Amino acid sequence: MLKINHITKWVNSGAGRIFLLRDINMSIAKGEFVSIMGPSGSGKSTLLNVLGMLDGFDEGEYEFMGHQVHALKESHRSDLHRNYIGFIFQAYHLIDELTVAENIEAPLLYHGFKQSERKAAVADILDRFNIVGKKDLFPTQLSGGQQQLVGIARALIIKPKLLLADEPTGNLNSKQGEEIMRVFTTLNKEEGMTIIQVTHSEKNAAYGDRIIELLDGRIVND
Repeated sequence: MLKINHITKWVNSGAGRIFLLRDINMSIAKGEFVSIMGPSGSGKSTLLNVLGMLDGFDEGEYEFMGHQVHALKESHRSDLHRNYIGFIFQAYHLIDELTVAENIEAPLLYHGFKQSERKAAVADILDRFNIVGKKDLFPTQLSGGQQQLVGIARALIIKPKLLLADEPTGNLNSKQGEEIMRVFTTLNKEEGMTIIQVTHSEKNAAYGDRIIELLDGRIVND
């Protein structure tokens, strides 16, 4: 599904370059469930943002579903992200002016779904995550855990080919976290969704087929 070769990313500082990613090489096949681990500052979220085409890089090549991402125009990269990738953010990124139902529905609007299709899909996923009673509330009226559930529901509503999840259970209680991991396992095993999650939790990482460890922007174990 995707392959990155010699990906390096840095930021310039007064003392020179600070490397966020160093010579990353990685291939992920369709249908894999991959967990990325490492201490804070090791480059996990940066790598996820690069894979999700939310962030660029300074050296290297990135191939996604046959497309040479590094050679594409910004508009084409945006189309790939919108059409094939679901992203669960650690910081939620919900729209405060929209209700829970409207936040979840938003990706379907971008894809041109009919109103009846949108309503049915939203109702189904609200039920799946047991947040039907929250559908008319605004993000500021929700707890952190509830906002995280809404963010996960929004990422999954388009049934993406690739799901990228940055600490998806970080703001959930243990019961909610286990339920989300069961949902991920079902999506992966039964629906063939490719999943890459960043996590500090060894328990959550073990749900994956493969664990990649980062340290100081480098892959030290795969």
